[in-house]
Amino acid sequence: MQVRAVAKNTGISAKKIRPIINMIRGRKVTEAMNLLEFTLSPSAKVVARVIRSASANAENNFQMDPASLKVLRITADDAPMVKRFQPRARGRADRILKRSSHISVVVSDEEA
Repeated sequence: MQVRAVAKNTGISAKKIRPIINMIRGRKVTEAMNLLEFTLSPSAKVVARVIRSASANAENNFQMDPASLKVLRITADDAPMVKRFQPRARGRADRILKRSSHISVVVSDEEA
């Protein structure tokens, strides 16, 4: 059975999160959590929180064993951007895009 968890509007761009989730995709949940614990990137904590949530959903809602769970799919998609303007020379303005992302995690039993 597949169980999912989603973190929306994380405040970190998807471009910064994708290298971390590529490192984790297809691994066991316990192994993924160990990797994230020692990853230096601040966005690793956000990804770890979503994986922990998916694991807890599987354990509490479907009585699955957390030791047998595997990260089946994990994605970081673009979320709505906050758009701002910054004044520049000669009366012009530059656009500032404050990007955000949605992180989706699907965990499953190893048999699946």
